[in-house]
Amino acid sequence: EVLTDANLRARYDQYGHAGVDPSQGGGGHGGFGGGADFADMFGDVFGDIFGGGRGGARRGPARGSDLRYTMELTLEEAVRGVSKEIKVPTLVHCEVCNGSGAHTGSSAQTCPTCHGSGQVQMRQGFFAVQQACPHCHGRGKIIKDPCRKCHGEGRYQRTKTLSVKIPAGVDTGDRIRLSGEGEAGEAGAPAGDLYVQVHVKEHEIFVRDGNNLYCEVPISFTAAALGGEIEVPTLDGRVKLKVTPETQT
Repeated sequence: EVLTDANLRARYDQYGHAGVDPSQGGGGHGGFGGGADFADMFGDVFGDIFGGGRGGARRGPARGSDLRYTMELTLEEAVRGVSKEIKVPTLVHCEVCNGSGAHTGSSAQTCPTCHGSGQVQMRQGFFAVQQACPHCHGRGKIIKDPCRKCHGEGRYQRTKTLSVKIPAGVDTGDRIRLSGEGEAGEAGAPAGDLYVQVHVKEHEIFVRDGNNLYCEVPISFTAAALGGEIEVPTLDGRVKLKVTPETQT
């Protein structure tokens, strides 16, 4: 029958037995046994790549964002080290609901759209794309009775006062990391870090080059030619310095 039917013979020549076996789902556009679906195949492949598919990893509450604070120091403070208090506006965990966002006596419910994963899969032709659930905004939970303090966010804006210890010898561009002093994370997740960026102000007398300080001191022609003793400024006060004969600028 296959050899006498031109269409069947052409399919047999191209696909073999699977092309003419109805149980294999060959069809006019087939070639993949068992009725394989292109969308399913590519969905599984790209789902594995992007964390989606059947059994993709749950995103979970996000860690808090890191913050940066620029601290200006005098040259004296940078050289000797100093402790300073700073005020940083940030998001902190709500102490009333312990970061859950739910009112006392109630609890957050699993999102019915994403079933608690925080993500949904959207198909676009052959591709499956993972994105944050539009119902719960990626949290995986729905809060029906929100906390009165944080309005269901689990965190709120507050200005924190922190004491920062600056070690001796810092220079412009140095950073000091304060672990856990950044923004509070979502739904009780860990907070980010605070990075204190150092900026040393220009000094009216000294110019710094690494660990060395330079300054210009005028001297008389007689002292430069014959030598003598002059006073020069330092960070700890004025000191006497001997000038050798025939000193030049």
